[in-house]
Amino acid sequence: MKIGIDSFGCNHGQSGVGAYLLNFIKNIPENSPFDFELFGLEIDRYTYTEDTEIPFSSVRINENPKTIKRWHKRRLRSFCKKNKYDAVLFPAAMQVLPGKIKSKSILVLNGTYSTISNRKERKRLKKAFNHATLIIAASYYIKDDLLQSGFDGSKIIVIHNGIDHKIFFPLEDLDQEFVDIKPFAIKRPYFIYSSRLSGSDKKHIELIKAFEIFKKRTNYPHRLVLTGSDGDYSEKIHEAAYNSEYASEILITGHFPQESLKQLYCGSTACVFPAVNEGVGLPVIEAMACGVPVLCSNLGALVEMAGMGPLYFDSDDVEEIAVDMQKVVEEKDLTKMMIQKGFEESRRINWETTIKETLAAIEKI
Repeated sequence: MKIGIDSFGCNHGQSGVGAYLLNFIKNIPENSPFDFELFGLEIDRYTYTEDTEIPFSSVRINENPKTIKRWHKRRLRSFCKKNKYDAVLFPAAMQVLPGKIKSKSILVLNGTYSTISNRKERKRLKKAFNHATLIIAASYYIKDDLLQSGFDGSKIIVIHNGIDHKIFFPLEDLDQEFVDIKPFAIKRPYFIYSSRLSGSDKKHIELIKAFEIFKKRTNYPHRLVLTGSDGDYSEKIHEAAYNSEYASEILITGHFPQESLKQLYCGSTACVFPAVNEGVGLPVIEAMACGVPVLCSNLGALVEMAGMGPLYFDSDDVEEIAVDMQKVVEEKDLTKMMIQKGFEESRRINWETTIKETLAAIEKI
């Protein structure tokens, strides 16, 4: 059977959905019963397939999001027919809004339907969901959101995303004063938050305010490192950091590949993750796998994914976040316990299980 994989909407690998596709492709077993083929923009011909033999079919359109959505509405059906796909996997279904096709369609959802405010987008997404053969929700939080929104539960299954434990693991002998990742030399100690600068629900600004309280109260030398590609909300986040009285101790780095993220995690005092609408929240698991204590929001899928590992807080309570930041610096026994629990929780999240369950689901339909 021939399975097409849609790479549109994956931000050239520089987003959570992009990381999903990179890892999915990398972990497809050699004895898979399916023949896979990627399709998307010519610029992504080698983004996901550099170390694989999976073919890539180029679609010659521009990168404008409206053009991409229009292509999925008007041209996707004939494209799939021409390429003889028995089924198509859509890792970024919520970004591209796939139209009705004759091939079996598998939509992967890493976010929630109810958080989409644009009525037109919601209507088109509802059509896409109703046309889909199978919907893979990356968490029970996402599935529950779909059920509460009135979608058919019989074609929704939950398959958690994985993380690559060959990349994310504790590093020994990290005693140097700086974490040297070109073009940055980041002075320790620091807190890290890894998430795209894409919306107010990511709570970057609340974290900056909590960091200010932490600094005023303790006068500790810690910095705040915000890493992730720019999105719709990035200008406001940059402005908040620039106007902070601790601006010189707030570093916004842009996107880092996974290999570099490991060094950033391992060099940090803690990962602080205040996002409130996360359908998955893999950076939390990645940090725990690196042996780093995690402080995170008590909303979204984070409790489901991270279990007993983190300290949880109310992301709108900047005082509570600041208190937890101070705790993780001062209370060594607590930090040691968090690291151990987090490491244990992270082991159950892996790509081998994700791929195995996904291929089984495709085979079933």
